[in-house]
Amino acid sequence: MMDYNSLLSKTVLDMKPSGIRKFFDILSEMNDVVALTVGQPDFVTPWHIREAAIDSLEKGKTYYTSNAGTTELREEISKYMLRRFDLNYCPKNEIIVTVGGSEAIDIALRAVINPGDEVILPSPSFVCYGPIADMCGASVKIIETKVENNFKLTPDELREAITDKTKLLILPFPNNPTGAILTKEELEALADVIRDTNILVLSDEIYAELTYGRRHVSFASIDGMWERTIVVNGFSKAYAMTGWRLGFACAPHDIAVQMLKIHQYAIMCSPTVSQFAALEAIKNGDEDIEFMRAEYNRRRVFILEGLRKIGIECFEPEGAFYIYPNIGKFGLSSEEFCERLLYDYKCAIVPGTAFGKCGEGFARISYAYSVKHISEALDRIEKFIKTLK
Repeated sequence: MMDYNSLLSKTVLDMKPSGIRKFFDILSEMNDVVALTVGQPDFVTPWHIREAAIDSLEKGKTYYTSNAGTTELREEISKYMLRRFDLNYCPKNEIIVTVGGSEAIDIALRAVINPGDEVILPSPSFVCYGPIADMCGASVKIIETKVENNFKLTPDELREAITDKTKLLILPFPNNPTGAILTKEELEALADVIRDTNILVLSDEIYAELTYGRRHVSFASIDGMWERTIVVNGFSKAYAMTGWRLGFACAPHDIAVQMLKIHQYAIMCSPTVSQFAALEAIKNGDEDIEFMRAEYNRRRVFILEGLRKIGIECFEPEGAFYIYPNIGKFGLSSEEFCERLLYDYKCAIVPGTAFGKCGEGFARISYAYSVKHISEALDRIEKFIKTLK
Protein backbone atom coordinates (compact mmCIF):
# COMPACT_ATOMS: atom_id res chain seq x y z
CA MET A 1 0.00 0.00 0.00
CA MET A 2 1.27 3.47 -0.88
CA ASP A 3 2.36 5.65 2.05
CA TYR A 4 1.08 8.95 0.68
CA ASN A 5 2.08 10.91 3.78
CA SER A 6 5.72 10.18 2.93
CA LEU A 7 5.23 11.14 -0.71
CA LEU A 8 3.18 14.31 -0.55
CA SER A 9 4.51 17.80 0.13
CA LYS A 10 4.87 18.36 3.87
CA THR A 11 4.00 22.02 3.37
CA VAL A 12 0.71 21.09 1.72
CA LEU A 13 -0.03 18.32 4.21
CA ASP A 14 0.35 20.78 7.06
CA MET A 15 -1.86 23.36 5.34
CA LYS A 16 -5.36 23.71 6.76
CA PRO A 17 -8.29 23.76 4.31
CA SER A 18 -10.08 27.07 3.90
CA GLY A 19 -12.40 27.76 6.82
CA ILE A 20 -14.92 29.16 4.38
CA ARG A 21 -15.24 25.87 2.53
CA LYS A 22 -16.49 24.06 5.63
CA PHE A 23 -19.66 26.14 5.69
CA PHE A 24 -20.11 25.87 1.93
CA ASP A 25 -19.93 22.09 2.21
CA ILE A 26 -22.58 22.07 4.96
CA LEU A 27 -24.78 24.41 2.92
CA SER A 28 -24.67 22.09 -0.07
CA GLU A 29 -26.45 19.42 1.99
CA MET A 30 -29.19 21.65 3.45
CA ASN A 31 -32.39 23.13 2.07
CA ASP A 32 -34.10 26.48 2.69
CA VAL A 33 -30.97 28.15 4.02
CA VAL A 34 -30.68 31.93 3.82
CA ALA A 35 -27.00 32.42 3.12
CA LEU A 36 -24.95 35.59 3.39
CA THR A 37 -21.67 33.81 2.83
CA VAL A 38 -20.45 34.26 -0.72
CA GLY A 39 -18.30 37.15 -1.85
CA GLN A 40 -19.98 37.18 -5.21
CA PRO A 41 -22.17 39.86 -6.78
CA ASP A 42 -25.78 38.76 -7.17
CA PHE A 43 -25.96 40.77 -10.38
CA VAL A 44 -25.76 38.99 -13.72
CA THR A 45 -22.83 40.13 -15.82
CA PRO A 46 -24.18 43.11 -17.82
CA TRP A 47 -25.58 42.13 -21.21
CA HIS A 48 -23.20 44.18 -23.35
CA ILE A 49 -20.30 42.29 -21.75
CA ARG A 50 -21.91 38.89 -22.33
CA GLU A 51 -22.79 39.94 -25.87
CA ALA A 52 -19.14 40.72 -26.60
CA ALA A 53 -18.19 37.22 -25.44
CA ILE A 54 -20.90 35.64 -27.58
CA ASP A 55 -19.75 37.65 -30.57
CA SER A 56 -16.18 36.44 -30.10
CA LEU A 57 -17.37 32.83 -30.10
CA GLU A 58 -19.57 33.30 -33.16
CA LYS A 59 -16.57 34.72 -35.00
CA GLY A 60 -14.44 31.73 -34.02
CA LYS A 61 -12.04 33.61 -31.76
CA THR A 62 -11.18 30.53 -29.75
CA TYR A 63 -7.40 30.54 -30.13
CA TYR A 64 -4.61 31.09 -27.61
CA THR A 65 -3.75 34.71 -27.00
CA SER A 66 -0.30 36.03 -26.18
CA ASN A 67 0.85 34.89 -22.76
CA ALA A 68 0.32 38.26 -21.11
CA GLY A 69 -3.12 38.74 -22.68
CA THR A 70 -4.34 40.36 -25.86
CA THR A 71 -2.67 43.60 -26.82
CA GLU A 72 -6.04 45.35 -26.97
CA LEU A 73 -7.02 44.30 -23.45
CA ARG A 74 -3.68 45.29 -21.94
CA GLU A 75 -3.91 48.67 -23.66
CA GLU A 76 -7.37 49.23 -22.21
CA ILE A 77 -6.22 48.13 -18.74
CA SER A 78 -3.43 50.69 -19.01
CA LYS A 79 -5.95 53.42 -19.89
CA TYR A 80 -8.27 52.27 -17.11
CA MET A 81 -5.57 52.37 -14.44
CA LEU A 82 -4.62 55.88 -15.50
CA ARG A 83 -8.22 57.08 -15.76
CA ARG A 84 -9.46 55.60 -12.50
CA PHE A 85 -6.40 55.52 -10.23
CA ASP A 86 -3.83 57.88 -11.73
CA LEU A 87 -1.38 55.03 -12.38
CA ASN A 88 0.76 54.72 -15.48
CA TYR A 89 1.69 51.21 -16.66
CA CYS A 90 3.13 50.19 -20.01
CA PRO A 91 0.72 47.72 -21.65
CA LYS A 92 3.57 45.91 -23.39
CA ASN A 93 5.63 44.81 -20.40
CA GLU A 94 4.06 45.95 -17.10
CA ILE A 95 0.59 44.36 -17.29
CA ILE A 96 -0.28 40.65 -17.14
CA VAL A 97 -3.80 39.31 -17.64
CA THR A 98 -4.34 36.44 -15.19
CA VAL A 99 -6.84 33.76 -14.27
CA GLY A 100 -8.61 35.82 -11.64
CA GLY A 101 -6.96 37.99 -9.04
CA SER A 102 -5.96 34.82 -7.20
CA GLU A 103 -3.48 33.80 -9.89
CA ALA A 104 -2.05 37.32 -9.88
CA ILE A 105 -1.40 37.00 -6.14
CA ASP A 106 0.16 33.57 -6.63
CA ILE A 107 2.62 34.55 -9.37
CA ALA A 108 3.50 37.79 -7.58
CA LEU A 109 4.48 35.96 -4.41
CA ARG A 110 6.35 33.24 -6.26
CA ALA A 111 8.26 35.79 -8.31
CA VAL A 112 9.70 37.70 -5.35
CA ILE A 113 9.97 35.33 -2.38
CA ASN A 114 13.01 33.25 -1.53
CA PRO A 115 12.88 30.62 1.23
CA GLY A 116 13.40 32.30 4.59
CA ASP A 117 12.09 35.72 3.52
CA GLU A 118 9.57 37.33 5.82
CA VAL A 119 6.16 38.43 4.59
CA ILE A 120 4.09 40.84 6.66
CA LEU A 121 0.36 40.17 6.50
CA PRO A 122 -2.34 42.23 8.24
CA SER A 123 -5.11 40.03 9.62
CA PRO A 124 -7.99 39.32 9.31
CA SER A 125 -7.65 39.01 5.56
CA PHE A 126 -8.55 36.90 2.55
CA VAL A 127 -7.61 33.28 3.03
CA CYS A 128 -5.09 32.73 0.22
CA TYR A 129 -2.16 35.00 1.12
CA GLY A 130 -0.67 33.02 4.00
CA PRO A 131 -0.85 29.57 2.39
CA ILE A 132 0.70 30.77 -0.88
CA ALA A 133 3.50 32.49 1.03
CA ASP A 134 4.03 29.28 3.02
CA MET A 135 4.34 27.29 -0.20
CA CYS A 136 7.03 29.74 -1.32
CA GLY A 137 9.01 29.03 1.83
CA ALA A 138 8.36 32.39 3.44
CA SER A 139 7.96 33.12 7.12
CA VAL A 140 4.61 34.88 7.50
CA LYS A 141 4.44 37.54 10.18
CA ILE A 142 0.85 38.34 11.12
CA ILE A 143 -0.18 41.81 12.30
CA GLU A 144 -3.51 41.51 14.06
CA THR A 145 -5.49 44.64 13.26
CA LYS A 146 -7.91 45.92 15.88
CA VAL A 147 -11.54 46.98 15.85
CA GLU A 148 -10.56 50.12 17.79
CA ASN A 149 -8.62 51.17 14.68
CA ASN A 150 -11.40 50.03 12.33
CA PHE A 151 -9.16 47.12 11.33
CA LYS A 152 -6.64 49.41 9.63
CA LEU A 153 -2.91 48.72 9.59
CA THR A 154 -1.10 51.45 11.54
CA PRO A 155 2.43 52.79 10.95
CA ASP A 156 3.55 51.79 14.45
CA GLU A 157 2.36 48.20 13.95
CA LEU A 158 4.16 48.01 10.62
CA ARG A 159 7.37 49.53 11.97
CA GLU A 160 7.47 47.06 14.85
CA ALA A 161 7.00 44.06 12.53
CA ILE A 162 9.83 44.89 10.13
CA THR A 163 13.15 43.03 10.45
CA ASP A 164 16.20 42.71 8.22
CA LYS A 165 14.52 39.63 6.67
CA THR A 166 11.33 41.42 5.63
CA LYS A 167 10.84 41.07 1.88
CA LEU A 168 7.19 41.90 1.30
CA LEU A 169 4.21 43.69 2.81
CA ILE A 170 0.76 42.55 1.72
CA LEU A 171 -1.84 45.34 1.71
CA PRO A 172 -5.32 43.78 1.41
CA PHE A 173 -7.42 46.97 1.28
CA PRO A 174 -10.34 47.47 0.73
CA ASN A 175 -10.42 44.49 3.02
CA ASN A 176 -12.13 41.14 2.88
CA PRO A 177 -13.60 40.33 5.44
CA THR A 178 -13.82 43.58 7.40
CA GLY A 179 -14.72 46.18 4.78
CA ALA A 180 -11.92 48.42 6.09
CA ILE A 181 -10.16 50.83 3.75
CA LEU A 182 -7.04 52.98 3.94
CA THR A 183 -7.23 56.67 3.09
CA LYS A 184 -4.54 58.52 1.17
CA GLU A 185 -3.20 60.00 4.41
CA GLU A 186 -3.05 56.56 6.02
CA LEU A 187 -1.27 55.10 3.00
CA GLU A 188 1.24 57.96 3.05
CA ALA A 189 1.98 57.22 6.71
CA LEU A 190 2.69 53.57 5.86
CA ALA A 191 4.82 54.64 2.90
CA ASP A 192 6.97 56.75 5.23
CA VAL A 193 7.78 53.60 7.23
CA ILE A 194 9.12 51.65 4.25
CA ARG A 195 10.40 54.47 2.05
CA ASP A 196 14.10 53.89 2.86
CA THR A 197 13.91 50.08 2.83
CA ASN A 198 14.02 47.43 0.10
CA ILE A 199 10.60 46.08 1.08
CA LEU A 200 8.19 45.29 -1.74
CA VAL A 201 4.42 45.69 -1.48
CA LEU A 202 1.66 43.50 -2.88
CA SER A 203 -1.44 45.70 -2.97
CA ASP A 204 -4.56 43.64 -3.56
CA GLU A 205 -7.06 46.15 -4.92
CA ILE A 206 -9.75 43.81 -6.25
CA TYR A 207 -12.39 45.88 -4.40
CA ALA A 208 -10.98 49.23 -5.52
CA GLU A 209 -14.20 50.20 -7.30
CA LEU A 210 -16.36 49.34 -4.28
CA THR A 211 -15.73 52.11 -1.78
CA TYR A 212 -18.37 54.33 -0.24
CA GLY A 213 -18.10 58.02 0.49
CA ARG A 214 -14.63 58.41 -1.00
CA ARG A 215 -12.65 57.18 -3.99
CA HIS A 216 -10.08 54.44 -3.62
CA VAL A 217 -6.44 55.51 -3.60
CA SER A 218 -3.87 52.98 -4.80
CA PHE A 219 -0.75 52.50 -2.72
CA ALA A 220 1.25 52.60 -5.97
CA SER A 221 0.12 56.20 -6.50
CA ILE A 222 1.79 57.38 -3.28
CA ASP A 223 5.04 59.23 -3.89
CA GLY A 224 7.93 56.79 -4.34
CA MET A 225 5.80 53.65 -4.01
CA TRP A 226 5.17 52.75 -7.69
CA GLU A 227 8.62 51.25 -8.10
CA ARG A 228 8.16 48.80 -5.23
CA THR A 229 4.46 47.89 -5.61
CA ILE A 230 2.66 45.08 -7.40
CA VAL A 231 -0.99 45.98 -7.89
CA VAL A 232 -3.53 43.15 -8.20
CA ASN A 233 -6.98 43.85 -9.58
CA GLY A 234 -9.60 42.16 -11.72
CA PHE A 235 -13.07 42.02 -13.19
CA SER A 236 -14.90 39.74 -10.75
CA LYS A 237 -16.20 42.26 -8.23
CA ALA A 238 -16.53 45.53 -10.13
CA TYR A 239 -18.24 44.05 -13.20
CA ALA A 240 -20.01 41.01 -11.66
CA MET A 241 -17.75 38.64 -13.59
CA THR A 242 -16.68 36.10 -10.95
CA GLY A 243 -17.18 33.02 -13.14
CA TRP A 244 -15.22 34.48 -16.04
CA ARG A 245 -12.05 34.09 -13.95
CA LEU A 246 -10.13 37.11 -15.17
CA GLY A 247 -7.82 39.39 -13.25
CA PHE A 248 -4.64 41.32 -13.88
CA ALA A 249 -1.41 42.37 -12.25
CA CYS A 250 0.47 45.62 -12.79
CA ALA A 251 4.10 45.87 -11.77
CA PRO A 252 7.41 47.51 -12.69
CA HIS A 253 8.99 45.83 -15.70
CA ASP A 254 11.75 44.03 -13.79
CA ILE A 255 9.15 42.34 -11.57
CA ALA A 256 6.51 41.79 -14.25
CA VAL A 257 8.90 39.92 -16.55
CA GLN A 258 9.57 37.37 -13.81
CA MET A 259 5.88 37.02 -13.01
CA LEU A 260 5.18 36.44 -16.69
CA LYS A 261 7.61 33.51 -16.81
CA ILE A 262 5.65 31.74 -14.07
CA HIS A 263 2.38 32.54 -15.82
CA GLN A 264 3.75 31.16 -19.11
CA TYR A 265 4.68 27.82 -17.62
CA ALA A 266 1.72 27.38 -15.27
CA ILE A 267 -1.16 28.84 -17.28
CA MET A 268 -0.09 29.70 -20.88
CA CYS A 269 -2.74 32.42 -21.19
CA SER A 270 -6.06 33.45 -19.67
CA PRO A 271 -9.31 32.27 -21.31
CA THR A 272 -9.76 33.97 -24.66
CA VAL A 273 -13.52 34.42 -24.45
CA SER A 274 -13.16 36.01 -21.02
CA GLN A 275 -10.61 38.45 -22.40
CA PHE A 276 -13.03 39.66 -25.07
CA ALA A 277 -15.72 40.09 -22.41
CA ALA A 278 -13.29 41.99 -20.20
CA LEU A 279 -12.30 44.25 -23.07
CA GLU A 280 -15.90 45.36 -23.45
CA ALA A 281 -16.29 45.73 -19.67
CA ILE A 282 -13.29 47.95 -19.19
CA LYS A 283 -14.04 50.09 -22.26
CA ASN A 284 -17.76 50.62 -21.68
CA GLY A 285 -18.53 49.47 -18.14
CA ASP A 286 -18.10 52.61 -16.02
CA GLU A 287 -21.88 53.06 -15.75
CA ASP A 288 -22.25 49.44 -14.64
CA ILE A 289 -19.78 50.08 -11.83
CA GLU A 290 -21.65 53.17 -10.68
CA PHE A 291 -25.00 51.36 -10.69
CA MET A 292 -23.77 48.36 -8.73
CA ARG A 293 -21.79 50.46 -6.26
CA ALA A 294 -24.89 52.53 -5.47
CA GLU A 295 -26.91 49.37 -4.89
CA TYR A 296 -24.23 47.86 -2.64
CA ASN A 297 -24.16 51.10 -0.68
CA ARG A 298 -27.92 50.87 -0.13
CA ARG A 299 -27.52 47.32 1.14
CA ARG A 300 -24.55 48.32 3.29
CA VAL A 301 -26.58 50.96 5.10
CA PHE A 302 -29.55 48.61 5.42
CA ILE A 303 -27.60 45.74 7.00
CA LEU A 304 -25.56 48.03 9.26
CA GLU A 305 -28.70 49.63 10.66
CA GLY A 306 -30.41 46.24 10.88
CA LEU A 307 -27.61 44.61 12.88
CA ARG A 308 -27.37 47.53 15.27
CA LYS A 309 -31.13 47.55 15.73
CA ILE A 310 -31.15 43.92 16.89
CA GLY A 311 -28.26 44.54 19.27
CA ILE A 312 -25.19 43.42 17.35
CA GLU A 313 -22.27 45.82 17.40
CA CYS A 314 -20.23 46.51 14.28
CA PHE A 315 -18.14 49.33 12.91
CA GLU A 316 -19.16 50.87 9.60
CA PRO A 317 -17.42 49.24 6.61
CA GLU A 318 -16.26 51.65 3.93
CA GLY A 319 -15.32 49.23 1.17
CA ALA A 320 -15.98 45.85 -0.50
CA PHE A 321 -19.36 44.23 0.26
CA TYR A 322 -18.81 42.71 3.68
CA ILE A 323 -19.68 43.67 7.22
CA TYR A 324 -17.82 42.25 10.21
CA PRO A 325 -20.06 42.28 13.28
CA ASN A 326 -18.84 41.64 16.82
CA ILE A 327 -20.60 38.56 18.17
CA GLY A 328 -18.30 37.94 21.14
CA LYS A 329 -20.78 39.10 23.77
CA PHE A 330 -23.10 36.16 23.15
CA GLY A 331 -20.85 33.69 24.94
CA LEU A 332 -20.09 31.43 21.98
CA SER A 333 -17.00 31.06 19.88
CA SER A 334 -17.32 32.40 16.35
CA GLU A 335 -17.57 28.91 14.93
CA GLU A 336 -20.14 27.81 17.50
CA PHE A 337 -22.24 30.90 16.85
CA CYS A 338 -22.24 30.34 13.10
CA GLU A 339 -22.86 26.61 13.33
CA ARG A 340 -25.82 27.01 15.67
CA LEU A 341 -27.26 29.80 13.57
CA LEU A 342 -26.98 27.55 10.53
CA TYR A 343 -28.33 24.34 12.02
CA ASP A 344 -31.05 25.86 14.22
CA TYR A 345 -32.23 28.80 12.11
CA LYS A 346 -30.94 27.94 8.64
CA CYS A 347 -29.04 31.17 8.24
CA ALA A 348 -25.45 31.02 7.06
CA ILE A 349 -22.67 33.50 7.79
CA VAL A 350 -18.92 32.85 8.05
CA PRO A 351 -16.93 32.70 11.32
CA GLY A 352 -14.36 35.46 11.64
CA THR A 353 -11.73 32.85 12.43
CA ALA A 354 -11.86 31.66 8.82
CA PHE A 355 -9.81 34.80 8.06
CA GLY A 356 -7.30 34.55 10.90
CA LYS A 357 -7.11 33.77 14.60
CA CYS A 358 -7.82 37.39 15.52
CA GLY A 359 -11.25 36.94 13.93
CA GLU A 360 -12.43 35.20 17.08
CA GLY A 361 -15.52 37.00 18.36
CA PHE A 362 -16.50 38.21 14.88
CA ALA A 363 -18.32 36.93 11.81
CA ARG A 364 -18.27 37.92 8.16
CA ILE A 365 -21.55 38.75 6.47
CA SER A 366 -21.73 39.44 2.75
CA TYR A 367 -24.25 42.00 1.57
CA ALA A 368 -23.83 41.08 -2.09
CA TYR A 369 -27.44 39.91 -1.88
CA SER A 370 -30.85 41.54 -2.33
CA VAL A 371 -32.38 43.61 0.43
CA LYS A 372 -35.19 41.05 0.68
CA HIS A 373 -32.65 38.28 1.22
CA ILE A 374 -30.74 40.34 3.79
CA SER A 375 -33.97 41.22 5.61
CA GLU A 376 -34.91 37.54 5.98
CA ALA A 377 -31.42 36.76 7.29
CA LEU A 378 -31.64 39.57 9.85
CA ASP A 379 -34.96 38.17 11.10
CA ARG A 380 -33.40 34.75 11.62
CA ILE A 381 -30.31 36.19 13.31
CA GLU A 382 -32.54 38.21 15.67
CA LYS A 383 -34.55 35.12 16.63
CA PHE A 384 -31.34 33.22 17.27
CA ILE A 385 -29.65 35.82 19.49
CA LYS A 386 -32.82 36.16 21.57
CA THR A 387 -32.25 32.56 22.66
CA LEU A 388 -28.76 33.47 23.87
CA LYS A 389 -29.75 36.27 26.25
